[in-house]
Amino acid sequence: MERWRYGGCLRYLPAAISHLCFAPNNAIGKPSMNRCQETLYIRECTVMKKKIRLPVVLAGLFTVGFVFSASMAVKTLWDARTEKQAFEKLAEMIATVPTENTHQENTGSMLPTKEADQQDAESTPPENQVETALSEEKQPSPYAPLAEQNADFFGWISIADTVINYPVMHTPDDPERYLHRDFDGGSSQSGVPFLAASCFEDCGNYLIYGHNMKNGTMFASLLSYANREYWREHPVIRFDTLTDTGEYQVLAAFYSQIYEREAGNVFRYYNYTDIQEPAVFEEYVRQVQAAALYDTGVDVTYGDELLTLSTCSYHTGDGRFVVVARRRS
Repeated sequence: MERWRYGGCLRYLPAAISHLCFAPNNAIGKPSMNRCQETLYIRECTVMKKKIRLPVVLAGLFTVGFVFSASMAVKTLWDARTEKQAFEKLAEMIATVPTENTHQENTGSMLPTKEADQQDAESTPPENQVETALSEEKQPSPYAPLAEQNADFFGWISIADTVINYPVMHTPDDPERYLHRDFDGGSSQSGVPFLAASCFEDCGNYLIYGHNMKNGTMFASLLSYANREYWREHPVIRFDTLTDTGEYQVLAAFYSQIYEREAGNVFRYYNYTDIQEPAVFEEYVRQVQAAALYDTGVDVTYGDELLTLSTCSYHTGDGRFVVVARRRS
């Protein structure tokens, strides 16, 4: 093998090829570059440039990808903080909301029962009940400022000692309007919890949807109800509307999904909002109890008002996690 160096480019050629490509210089008797060698030189330089460019290009792509990922992460954190502050401001707009009678503290040892609700109602003199009702009718709704700011406002959902403390929207003509909109209608990844389009006041079952956000906000904490101990610590959900306040006892939590139309013998919980008919009510409650991950011991009878919270779950395609609660008497 003979080596030819020219302009920093190296090329090793078999002796036979180098004999054809190298022409002796008449003056000094050393090889000079002829057309064949010039072609090889150009090819060699081209290869070397490509070898040099590839790492540079890869490094550039890596840098761009890193900067983009970092900027997206910062944007996500910033958006989450902004949305949190926006919800906190909305909460500050609410005047002091009267709390329904709490039968006992949520110590986890014993949970409120329907019998306790009835005993409290029986122990209250009828005269006091009438006076209380009249005084409440005269008081304007503490949520009126929110309704004035946005007519789509329907109520407020909250669970003590959790991040769930949000307004609930209702747009029957545009069911998922607040899926990725904030309270004021601007773009938002978290959106705002919203009532199913088929719901209406006194429909029997308020079905509320909310995102399962990776940062733990919105309805992400609902999946903790898969753990019985979490339920014992958070047995009550509060849902108020413009005209009423309500506390609901959790009666069941279960995994589900959005089923294909052709799927048979499945429980489509999202089709049960109007449960005013006794047969429909019994059918819904029976299927809820059958799907429940554990028994809460909460009794349900026809006429009870129910609350159903739904969020995404990734245990299967189009998975959902559902929590159902019964309103206290």
